Amino acid sequence: MEWAFRTSKTMLEMRPLYVRLASHTRGHALVVMLAYRLVQELAKRWRNLDVTVAEGVAQLTTLCVHELSVKGAENHQIVRCVPTPNDAIQKLFEHAGIGLPKSPNKEVNVSTKRKLTTQRK
Repeated sequence: MEWAFRTSKTMLEMRPLYVRLASHTRGHALVVMLAYRLVQELAKRWRNLDVTVAEGVAQLTTLCVHELSVKGAENHQIVRCVPTPNDAIQKLFEHAGIGLPKSPNKEVNVSTKRKLTTQRK
């Protein structure tokens, strides 16, 4: 139980919230609990890889979508592709039981903590 609280405070960054509505506090706690459940599942699936969940997630952050913009006389075309992951990332995906799409067909929008604070109302 202590490990669960430590993980939710450090890795998942559940800190005291100063919100006005109880439903917002409960919503945040629910998201953190779901994230903690994902941490548990990844820890179970990656235990044979000799990697912690934090290390595995850090490796996954190096994977990105490549976007090629082709400007023509008649139209502007954007081609997106997901590069082939390196061996370490491929093992993480295999043990997690997930795969990558060959080419994303929608615009990829990644929100970081820095972007989220400017997007919030």
